[in-house]
Amino acid sequence: MMTEPQPDTTLIKQSSSRNLPDFKNSVKLKYVKLGYHYLITHGMYLFLSPLVVLIAAQLSTFSLQDLYDLWLHLQYNLISVILCSTLLVFLSTLYFLTRPQPVYLVNFSCYKPDESRRCTKRIFMDQSQLTGTFTEESLAFQRKILERSGLGDSTYLPEAVLNIPPNPSIKEARKEAEAVMYGAIDELLAKTSVKPKDIGILIVNCSLFNPTPSFTAMVINHYKLRGNILSYNLGGMGCSAGVISIDLAKDLLQVHPNFYALVISMENITLNWYFGNDRSKLLSNCLFRMGGAAILLSNKRSDRRRSKYQLVQTVRTNKASDDKCFSCVTQEEDSTGKIGVTLSKDLMSVAGDALKTNITTLGPLVLPMSEQLIFLATLVGKKLFKMKIKPYIPDFKLAFEHFCIHAGGRAVLDEIEKNLHLSDWHMEPSRMTLYRFGNTSSSSPWYELAYTEAKGRVKKGDRTWQIAFGSGFKCNSAVWKALKTINPAKEKNPWMDEIEKFPVDVPKVAII
Repeated sequence: MMTEPQPDTTLIKQSSSRNLPDFKNSVKLKYVKLGYHYLITHGMYLFLSPLVVLIAAQLSTFSLQDLYDLWLHLQYNLISVILCSTLLVFLSTLYFLTRPQPVYLVNFSCYKPDESRRCTKRIFMDQSQLTGTFTEESLAFQRKILERSGLGDSTYLPEAVLNIPPNPSIKEARKEAEAVMYGAIDELLAKTSVKPKDIGILIVNCSLFNPTPSFTAMVINHYKLRGNILSYNLGGMGCSAGVISIDLAKDLLQVHPNFYALVISMENITLNWYFGNDRSKLLSNCLFRMGGAAILLSNKRSDRRRSKYQLVQTVRTNKASDDKCFSCVTQEEDSTGKIGVTLSKDLMSVAGDALKTNITTLGPLVLPMSEQLIFLATLVGKKLFKMKIKPYIPDFKLAFEHFCIHAGGRAVLDEIEKNLHLSDWHMEPSRMTLYRFGNTSSSSPWYELAYTEAKGRVKKGDRTWQIAFGSGFKCNSAVWKALKTINPAKEKNPWMDEIEKFPVDVPKVAII
């Protein structure tokens, strides 16, 4: 029995593959997205370009006689000229009176403690054991946390904590505060050549230690600042207080022209070391370390040329109205009366919710129109047409070149990296800051920015997003735009002596 010959399916497939290229393999989708982003971002310019060409072509046909006739027409219409001139003067005056004052970041400095304050993980465990206050179970728990924390062996602790036995006291706490504050301020004043008497606004934030006289009074007394200085001491506002201080300084600089504002962000370890055995309070011992930063802001337009950055945006989110958010980070006594900071198991979910709320507000202010259109399209498709599609997460890498995420801990950084789809390169400043200096509370975004500068990554026009989390619960953002390319060879910051060693590989578990 004879059968009909079957067509050669192989030839058909080869032929069809020639006619229809495999776009998925031949075109990288990221370049398609970048092309779309460029088209939408410059859409207005592309649309107006033909119109500009037509107007230019029409104007090129004007003769000297046409221009002379136009001049004569204006001469004999004095009322029109006066009205147009008046309107122009009015609008110009209104613009100059209502435009916001620019806020420039002249420079900043981060405190690097003496080598005598260095605390390796081995020293940490030895000191904890020698205090005699921790049970074997608590010591094993601290060891486990340290091994997985992402901290290296070069973080710093104050003298009162490292002493055997530890001797925490108000005197020692003030000693730590003075070393951090004055060390950062001295370096900042040397960098900027600003005289202490020229500073008109002073803001200091420190959450867990609030002495009397206050930190601002200590600074004013030490540097003999002027008597009419506007001083603010922010306490109890957690690790996000650094951005809160920047936001407060921004608002004050809007109403006080030609002012310098000095912002100091730090935490105090001495009086807040926990000597009990409550696991939720031992976490802070394992993560928090000594550090601080001083930042000089200005609204003087003459300072623009010498300033590093200009403040673009600040967004603050406070979730304290929710009981779970309010109680996730709390300073309290344990069952034996020892004071410590409790970190709730809900911390990660609370931080994620606060971040979501914050970027929902920040997104429309900073994201390019291309990302907002995609987000709107997916939202309409999901809500209105009930389409089974995943919510679109905007690509914040199109809005920012650099990310300074509060180095609160490895888990926090992992979660943000995953949710915002950031690369290892974007996360490097935060991870290396956690490794080298630990969680320095509200000052950690400044150590991260210093790392970015030391690596020579900051170019003119680059945008940096500082994200900070803190008790309450709060998530705050600050956006900076670089006014010039930062030359690391001319910088002085805590990374410069060892920047060539970074980045380093941080293992998931570093056995002590």
